[in-house]
Amino acid sequence: MGPPCGSMEGSSWAEPMATVELLLLRHGIAQDRLLAAAEGWLERDRTLTPQGRDRTAAVVERLVSLGLSCDWILTSPLPRARQTAELAIAAGLAPQLSLAHELAPGADPLDLLARWLGPDPPGPLWRRLCLVGHEPDLSQLAARLCGAPAGALRLKKAGAAVLELELPAAGQEPATALAGACLTHLLTPRSLSAPLRRP
Repeated sequence: MGPPCGSMEGSSWAEPMATVELLLLRHGIAQDRLLAAAEGWLERDRTLTPQGRDRTAAVVERLVSLGLSCDWILTSPLPRARQTAELAIAAGLAPQLSLAHELAPGADPLDLLARWLGPDPPGPLWRRLCLVGHEPDLSQLAARLCGAPAGALRLKKAGAAVLELELPAAGQEPATALAGACLTHLLTPRSLSAPLRRP
């Protein structure tokens, strides 16, 4: 049996049952589809609105303050997701980002995750990886990893979820880690952007 949810004490990359976390972050509020179409914008080219940028900036700053900084950000290449990831980088959520076409709407990120969970990941060894993408893809991914039914959760724009995964043991296929994940946080943008309340 692996460590309890939320526990990373005493773990290392090489140990069996060591854990890592995924921070799933939905892009912020973007231009309305119909208004964008009326102005000749393609759906995939929609960008964050000023309100979307402000709320997203507040959310990622709160994620940093909660100790949820990441080692790397992987983002959908669509502008609204890329802008969200850039705001996260500016707030110090992670030191660097990469575009991942597997996080575009309708794509399947499982192969991407298997590569990052493998013995030779595309980036440096990591403890928490941020994935910036779209709905319903991110919530469907979370449900699949946790073994929950489709539609069991939904991320609002600029909302976040944190999943804990066990790393595969030596010789074990990375896909093994992509089952039995534990949802440790489900955070709404309202809760993340609200001022801290002190007792």
